[in-house]
Amino acid sequence: MGIPDYQTLMLPLLRLLADGRDIAVAEARERIAAQFNLTEQERRELVPSGKKLLYADRLSWATSYMKQARLLESPKRGVYRITGRGREVLATRPTRIDVDLLDQFAEFREFRERASAGSEPAQPSTEESERATPEESLESAYQRLRKGIERELLEQVKSASPLFFERLVVALLVRMGYGGSLRDAGEAIGRTGDGGIDGIIKEDRLGLDVIHIQAKRWDGRTIGRPDVQSFAGSLDGVRAKKGIFITTSTFTNDARSYVDRIDKRIVLIDGDMLAGLMFDNGVGVTPVAAYEIKRVDSDFFAEEQ
Repeated sequence: MGIPDYQTLMLPLLRLLADGRDIAVAEARERIAAQFNLTEQERRELVPSGKKLLYADRLSWATSYMKQARLLESPKRGVYRITGRGREVLATRPTRIDVDLLDQFAEFREFRERASAGSEPAQPSTEESERATPEESLESAYQRLRKGIERELLEQVKSASPLFFERLVVALLVRMGYGGSLRDAGEAIGRTGDGGIDGIIKEDRLGLDVIHIQAKRWDGRTIGRPDVQSFAGSLDGVRAKKGIFITTSTFTNDARSYVDRIDKRIVLIDGDMLAGLMFDNGVGVTPVAAYEIKRVDSDFFAEEQ
């Protein structure tokens, strides 16, 4: 079944509070997860940004929306309680509580109007995004934008010259903390060494260890096990244990399986991963705008009981 969207969680949460007793957040989260037979893996699944738990975040939004509609309240931090209006809604025996149902209440409509005015992300328009929380909609839009930029980055890299690709590899690795200075790394990469090794770079700024690099600006050709095995053999020739194989293309499953089985530590970076690393480390991209998402700090408003 998977993790329910935040609107699907509203009715089970309100029913859980129907007996009128106060329920702590942790108890509500556990009991509703059990109702939906969520696995441990589903309970621990993170949102795309990796900063919080997806299920817990959706339940939090379900709570927030019903509080805005005055169906439930929070008498103290981390505790839920049903209101008289909430009991009235349950008395109608609804099959579902969602945004459309909450819209009958003036307080919720005012909340939505404030949100559309800019205090929160606008509500999505498609059926799929209507099931998402505002933060999920924003995250989804960001991921779509990012993927588009990454595709464009990869096309630019593929169309560049081999010399430019070498400089790109240098800039990226230095930005990631390898190779010391740009000058040191630039002198190391691009020198085709014996046995097919394209370059050697410091693993840290002090040069306590080194990593051997092979970079292939290929388009359309999938790199298989023989290519990777040849690179591993080159490492044997210089008694090296660590290597990075970078390509604008892709690796076969056999190639990836091979590096998992050998003693050497070889990292395979394909075109998609390369573009992602460029994006994350600010190589070939420039910031346009930044948005900081904030929430009400419940601790700030918590009063001594």
